Amino acid sequence: MIILPAIDLLGGKCVRLQRGDYDRVTVYNDDPLSQAMEFKKAGAEWIHIVDLDAARSGVPTNHEVIRQISLKTGLKVDTGGGIRNMDTLKKWIEDYGVARCVIGTSAIRDRQFTEEALKLYPDKIAIGIDAKDGEVAVDGWTKGSGVKAADFALTMKELGAQTVVFTDISRDGMLTGPAFDSTKDLVEKTGIDIIASGGIGSDEDIMYIKGSGCAGVIVGKAIYEGKVDLERCLQNV
Repeated sequence: MIILPAIDLLGGKCVRLQRGDYDRVTVYNDDPLSQAMEFKKAGAEWIHIVDLDAARSGVPTNHEVIRQISLKTGLKVDTGGGIRNMDTLKKWIEDYGVARCVIGTSAIRDRQFTEEALKLYPDKIAIGIDAKDGEVAVDGWTKGSGVKAADFALTMKELGAQTVVFTDISRDGMLTGPAFDSTKDLVEKTGIDIIASGGIGSDEDIMYIKGSGCAGVIVGKAIYEGKVDLERCLQNV
């Protein structure tokens, strides 16, 4: 299982939201590049970066910050937020050299773009499924889509998706433990790589979610709050 330490960008700073609420934000670092370098020093090979400004507006906002992290750290960057057309996608992959782009809102709203992206970059696309009460949320978690998470994952698999980033919004930023059952359900129903996100609050939580069969786990606030020892966990998984 891969551990992906997370950087959420809002106004060019490293932040964390509670349950996806933009009014409940904590700033952890004013220098995202230095934060990424700390993750690399701990032994990370991947990093998960979300442009929260772009996720809400659909307009790439923190792209230069992400480009610098990709170019200067050598980490494999898994990034999402506001990737809603082919021009933006190609820029991330071909110009900025990110390892994988996460398509969320567009996967729900723009099926043609999603199909084209999966055909052109099959191993460089992850579908972001952010769920609230089992329903996929869009627009930076601010709206419901009316689509069930498991059903949507299977639809994306039919289109060629190999990877899903699954976030239980109710747990995100709360440090209350991961969504083991729903993650395990997605792993078993889809047979594709599921990356779990949301709720990790300890080293033990990381080993617990590993038991769900997920391919990876995203860890954010628990690292910043000192509740997860990233270097130790990377050595143990």
